[in-house]
Amino acid sequence: MMTPSRAVYRRRRLAFFTILILVLAAIAAGAWLLIAQPWAGADAQAAPTDSPSASPSATGSETPAPEGSESPEPEPTASGPAPCRAADVVVEAVTDAEGYQAGTNPKLSISLKNASSADCTIDVGSATQAFTISSGDDIWWRSTDCQENPSSMVVTLAAGQEVTSAEPITWDRTRSDTSTCEQENRPRAPGGGASYHVAVSIGGFDATTTRQIFLY
Repeated sequence: MMTPSRAVYRRRRLAFFTILILVLAAIAAGAWLLIAQPWAGADAQAAPTDSPSASPSATGSETPAPEGSESPEPEPTASGPAPCRAADVVVEAVTDAEGYQAGTNPKLSISLKNASSADCTIDVGSATQAFTISSGDDIWWRSTDCQENPSSMVVTLAAGQEVTSAEPITWDRTRSDTSTCEQENRPRAPGGGASYHVAVSIGGFDATTTRQIFLY
C-alpha cells in the first residue's frame, strides 16, 4: 500500500482546518444570537401601542343649536368691593387700661369699623399702622420709629363690620427715636399721674379722636 505524499497530507490538513473554522464560526454566531437577541428590539418597536383617545379640538366646529333656540348669554362677573373711603371707616385707639401703675406698660390696639352700607377693602398691614403718644405738644413715642419688617395685608370689611387688631403692641414708657432703637437706657416718661394721649392711623385713615391714659 502506497504512503500518501506530503501534498496529500497538506490538502487533508487544510480541508480539516477549513471545516473546523466553519464549525466554530457557526457556533459563535449561534451563541451571539442567543445572547443579543436582536429581534427582541425589533419586536418591541413593531409592537402596536394603544393610541390615546382623541380629545375634542379647541378650534373644532361645535354642533349647531336647533333652529329657534338662542345661545345663553354669559352672566356678568361680579366686581370686587371698592377700596374704603374716609367717609366709610371709623378708626379709634384702644388701650387695655386707662391708668398704669409703675412697672406696668400700656398695650395699644386699633379699632376699625366699616360704617357704610357696602363692603370695602383696606390695607391693615403693619406698614399702614401708626401709633403716636404725646403729652401736650411733646411727642414721646412713635411706633414707626423702630418698626421692623413692615408688611401689607389687604382685607375686605363687610358693611357694618367692626374689627380690632389681634395683637396689641406695647409702649415701654420711653421716648422713641430712630437713632436710639438699640439703646437700652432711653429717657423714661414721667409718671405720678401724668396724662398722655394715644393717636392712631391705619390704611391711610386717622382716628378723629385720641385715647387718654395716665401713668403713675
